[in-house]
Amino acid sequence: MQKSVSSTTTENNSSSLGPMAIIGVLFFLFGFITWLNGALIPFLQIVCDLSEPEALFIAFAFYIAYVVMALPMSWVLDKTGYKNGMALGLVTIALGCLLFIPAAFTQAFSVFLLAQFIVGTGLTILQTASNPYIVKIGPSETAAVRISIMGLLNKFAGFLAPIVFTALVLNDFSNVNTQFIETLSPVDKQAKIEALSNALVMPYLYMTGVLLVLAALLKRSSLPELDLEKLDSDEEEAKGLMSHPQLVLGVVTLFLYVGVEVIAGDTIGLFGSQLGVANATSLTSYTMAFMVVGYLIGLAVIPRFINQAQALAGSAMLGIVLSVLIIFADNQSTLISEILWGWTGAPTLPNSISLIAILGFANAMVWPAVWPLALEGLNKLTAKASALLIMGISGGAILPVVYGYIAESAGNQSAYWMMLPCYGFILFYALSGHKKRRWR
Repeated sequence: MQKSVSSTTTENNSSSLGPMAIIGVLFFLFGFITWLNGALIPFLQIVCDLSEPEALFIAFAFYIAYVVMALPMSWVLDKTGYKNGMALGLVTIALGCLLFIPAAFTQAFSVFLLAQFIVGTGLTILQTASNPYIVKIGPSETAAVRISIMGLLNKFAGFLAPIVFTALVLNDFSNVNTQFIETLSPVDKQAKIEALSNALVMPYLYMTGVLLVLAALLKRSSLPELDLEKLDSDEEEAKGLMSHPQLVLGVVTLFLYVGVEVIAGDTIGLFGSQLGVANATSLTSYTMAFMVVGYLIGLAVIPRFINQAQALAGSAMLGIVLSVLIIFADNQSTLISEILWGWTGAPTLPNSISLIAILGFANAMVWPAVWPLALEGLNKLTAKASALLIMGISGGAILPVVYGYIAESAGNQSAYWMMLPCYGFILFYALSGHKKRRWR
């Protein structure tokens, strides 16, 4: 019989190390697969000859799965348990990766979108299970620290993903971007696109194999089950969830946050490609690197020097400042990157691209701060509340597409105006929204 981990018996930190290690592997996987989108979007824009809004539907198909499948996947977890559900999620992701192979051979954008939706579905069940697990496996006041550790693994994987993608898929196609493709003759362009598309096949075949092996290992692991109290009816659950303002406002906050996070991570490659930046598919790594730095600082200062709400407020204010700076940045200057990392020998970037990357630092502590604030005091509503919070990830589907349409009509830099109200609401939640316990 599996050992049960209840919300009242998991206060012993030493007993949580094993489960945290297993969940940590899953969070690394989340990050790697999720932030492959930053490389896939400019890549598939070339392969499938897409406009900027069309290219951002690659992110839409991925993140919309969190809306469509979050509640069904919470039902699956109720039936299978957390451990079996997570193994099922890994298998689902593997099926989505396998579908990339016929998509690559046919260069069919619709098949790529279907593959992205299936991958997003698998990640939905993994996220629905793993986030409440990390919140409930230890003291509530240090929940943001545990989530930050998971986030550190997640964003480090996100840092690696575009680099690995560029190395494996674009190794023989250096400096490919939209500007370069448009200079080719129709015959040469078609030949280059076919070669680029076929280069996807082997990496995604390997990913499929790795995911299936991980599913088998997870199934055999000693990961204990998370035992949360059940409510008497779905009607009671729905009524209970909507009566908690900190949860409902938390969902809106996560919707807006994931939207701006994905814009920072996934549009940097598109913008860089348009500016003629070399290896634009790897630019997401810069955003992820700053997120890793943000997580490390968060681990050092929370809750030792600041609490979760203060970290959230600081993140929102920095996001507002950086968004304004991006809008007015000089694309001909590389001064910011020269100061911050040019001395290391790493490639420098236009100031606007550098500032988009630094948004990763502003975004780092939002996710780990919102979860414990939104789930505080929910007890037996935690499972369904977590599914509702996961639905907030749909912001990553909708807001980048909105950005794409604004960018097409007003220009890439002007489109970042849309970030300001998003960070403004996050600031509201940090200062007062999370404190609400009744609607007035």
